[in-house]
Amino acid sequence: MIRSLAVMVYALALSSALAAGASELLPRPDALEPNVRFWTRVYSEVDGQSGLIHDAVHLDVVYETLRLPKGLSARGQERHVEQVKKRYRAILRELATGKRSGLTPEEERVLGRWPEGTTNATFRSASRNLRFQLGQADKFREGLVRSGVWRDYIDEVLRERGIPEQLVALPHVESSYNPHAYSRVGAAGLWQFTRSTGRRYLRIDHVVDERLDPERATVAAARLLEDNYRALQSWPLAITAYNHGSSGMRRAVRKLGTGDIGAIVQRYQSRTFGFASRNFYASFLAALDVDHHADLYFGPVALDEPVEYDTVVIDDYYPVSSIGRALGIDRETLRQHNLSLRPAVWNGSKYLPRGYELRVPSDRLTEAPEVALRTIPSDERFARQHRDRYYKVRRGDTLSKIAGRYGVRERQLVALNNLRSRHRIHAGQVLVLPDAAGSDILAVEREELPADGIYRVRRGDTIGIIARRFGTSEAQLVADNDLRNRHRIAVGQRLRLPGATPSVVAAADVDIQSEPAAAESPMPPPAEPDPTGDAPAEAIVAAAVTEADGDPFDADPAADPEIFVPLPDAAADPAPVADGSDNGEEPVYASVAAAVATAADDPPSPDPSNYSVTPKHRITVQAEETLGHYAEWLEVSTSRLRQLNRMSQGTPLAIGQQVHLDVSRVSPETFEERRLEYHQTLQAEFFASFVVADTETHVLRNGDTIWILAREKFEVPVWLLRQYNPDLDFRSLKAGTSMIIPIIEPRES
Repeated sequence: MIRSLAVMVYALALSSALAAGASELLPRPDALEPNVRFWTRVYSEVDGQSGLIHDAVHLDVVYETLRLPKGLSARGQERHVEQVKKRYRAILRELATGKRSGLTPEEERVLGRWPEGTTNATFRSASRNLRFQLGQADKFREGLVRSGVWRDYIDEVLRERGIPEQLVALPHVESSYNPHAYSRVGAAGLWQFTRSTGRRYLRIDHVVDERLDPERATVAAARLLEDNYRALQSWPLAITAYNHGSSGMRRAVRKLGTGDIGAIVQRYQSRTFGFASRNFYASFLAALDVDHHADLYFGPVALDEPVEYDTVVIDDYYPVSSIGRALGIDRETLRQHNLSLRPAVWNGSKYLPRGYELRVPSDRLTEAPEVALRTIPSDERFARQHRDRYYKVRRGDTLSKIAGRYGVRERQLVALNNLRSRHRIHAGQVLVLPDAAGSDILAVEREELPADGIYRVRRGDTIGIIARRFGTSEAQLVADNDLRNRHRIAVGQRLRLPGATPSVVAAADVDIQSEPAAAESPMPPPAEPDPTGDAPAEAIVAAAVTEADGDPFDADPAADPEIFVPLPDAAADPAPVADGSDNGEEPVYASVAAAVATAADDPPSPDPSNYSVTPKHRITVQAEETLGHYAEWLEVSTSRLRQLNRMSQGTPLAIGQQVHLDVSRVSPETFEERRLEYHQTLQAEFFASFVVADTETHVLRNGDTIWILAREKFEVPVWLLRQYNPDLDFRSLKAGTSMIIPIIEPRES
C-alpha cells in the first residue's frame, strides 16, 4: 500500500509536468482533480475482480474497495454488490438524521470519508448516489500491450489532421484498445462507434463493418473529433462531445454561458448529461497519465509490434475460399487481419466484395497478391454480390422455423444478420435471407401495368427488379423518369412506367403537389416524394436568407421539455458486453468502454431532430416529411389533418412548423415509432450508398435557401445538413451565417 501511494505521488508529479506542456490544448482544471485521481485508481490500481463503492457525485469519496468472490455468476455479482450498497445506504441515512455521536466503528469510518461539517442533506443525497465501479487495471495493461500494433498509425493520423497527439490515449477509455469490443448499446471497435454516428464516416452493413477496422475507424474518429472541435473550439469540449454529442455540448455552453470544462462538469444539469458524459474528459486525462507512465504503474510493459501488410484491392466478387487458395493463406489468418469483414463473408453467404482493400501479412506471401489473384479461374469470379432477400419476423417465429421455411441453414441466418444468439429475435425484426440459389438475378413475379401508369417503390425494390416486374428495360425506366442515379430510389417514390399514356402521367404529376385522390378514406396512400427521389413535395424549407438580425433557434431541452425529448439510437446493436446490471443502476462491466458508458446514458445520436409528440399532441416538422406521411402513420386522412391545423388545400409544410395530430386511432407512442423507423430507414439507405468524405464551411448569402443549397449547390439531403448544423434554425437563416456542409461521395460497389 505504501509503495502504491508513493508511485501515485510520483506519477502525479510527472503528470503535472506533462499537463503543463499540454495545458493550452488540454487544460486540467483543479475542479476535476478528484475525478482524475478516481479514474487513475480504476485504471491502475483496481483489477477486474474488484471495484470501488463510491459516491457518484463526489468521486473523492470512496467507501470501500470491494473484492468480488470468485465463481459468482453475473447475477450473483450483482446481488453481492447490491447487498454491500444496501449496508452503506443504511449508514448514510442514519448520518442524515444528524447522528454524530455514539457511532459504530463502521459509521465512524464512513463519516470520516466526508469533510467535517457535511450537512444532513448531503448525506441524504449520498444515500441515493451510491455507485459501484469495476476495476480496469488488468484490462488497461492488456490494452497497453495491444496498443503497440496501432500507435504509430494513430499518431500519424492525428498529426496529419492537426489533432493533439495525446488523443492516442482515447481508445484506452473507449475499448481498452480492443478492436473486437462491443458495448451494451452496440458501439463497436477500437473507437466504439455506434451505427448512427459511424455510418457518417464508415461502411456498416452485413458484409463490411468498418468500425471493426482499426485503421479506417481511426480516420473516422479523427474526423469526428475534428468536426467536434470545429463546432466547439475547445479540445476538452470536443473530447466530451465524443461521448455526449456536439449539439449536447453546445447546449451546455449556451446554458451556462461558459466553455470551461470544469464549470460544465460541476454545474451543468441535463437528463442526458449523465455519469459517463460528466466523467469522460476526466477519465481521458487519467488514461493519458497512466499511458504515459505505464512503467510506474505496471512495471516494464512490452508492446506488441506493428504488423507489416501488403494490401490488394479486390477487383471482382470472390468466394473467400478462392482468395485463400490463391494466396496460400488459411481463412483464419485472413480473418484475423481483416476484422471488418462480417461472418457472412467467412461462411460463404456473401462474396468478398469488389473494391475491398484486403490486408495480407507480408511475411506470409510468396508472390505479389495482385499476381496471385490472376490465378483464380473465371468461374470463381462474379460480377455481382449475392442478392439479399428480407423477412419480417412474426409473433411465434423461431430462427429454425424461418430457416426451414426458406430452405436455408440457421447458422447462415445468424451470420448474415450478425445475431448474438439464435434465440434472440423478436416480432417486427427484419432479417436478411441468403440467396439460396446463389443466383445474381432473383425471380420476380410479373405484374399488370397500374391503371395510372405510376408505380410506388416498395422496400427491397431496385430499378432492375421493377423493370423485370413490368417487362421493360432498366434503361427505359431510368430515361422515362429522368433519374440521375439509377441506384438512388426511395421507398414510396412514384415512377412512370413505360406504356402509360401522357395524360395519365401528367395528372399523376399534378397529384404529387395536391391532395391524394383517396384523401377521404380512413387509410389514405402516403404522400409521395418528389419525382427525383431527393425530397418530398410538401416538406419545403422556409424563405430565403435575409440580412435580418436575431439569434439562432436555441434548441435547449430545458427551455421546452415538451418538445425536446432525446430518443435512443434504436439502430444500435442490442448485444451487451456487460457482466450484469446493478439493480437497474450501474452494471458491472467487462470492459473499459462499458465502465465509462453507464446504463444511464444512451449513446449520442448525430441526428439532433426532434421526433417526439408533445403531451398536447403536437410535433415539429422535420426534413423529408409530408402531411401524407403523418396521415399514414396516424391511420387518418390528410384532409382530417388539414382541417385540424386549418391548412388550406395545397398549403405545404415547412421544416420547424408545429403540426397538431389526430391520435384517435393510433397512440402517440406508435406514431413516434413509425416516424423514427421512417427516418432511420431513410438515413440507413442513404448511407448504404454514400459516405461523408469531408466537410467545408459555406457562408450564407442573400437569396440562399436551404432547398437550393441542399438540392442544387451541394446535392446533400436537408436532414444531413441539419445533423451537421444542429444549432441553426432553418426557418430564419441570416446572411453571413456560417454553415457546415458535408461533402458526400458514392460508396464503392
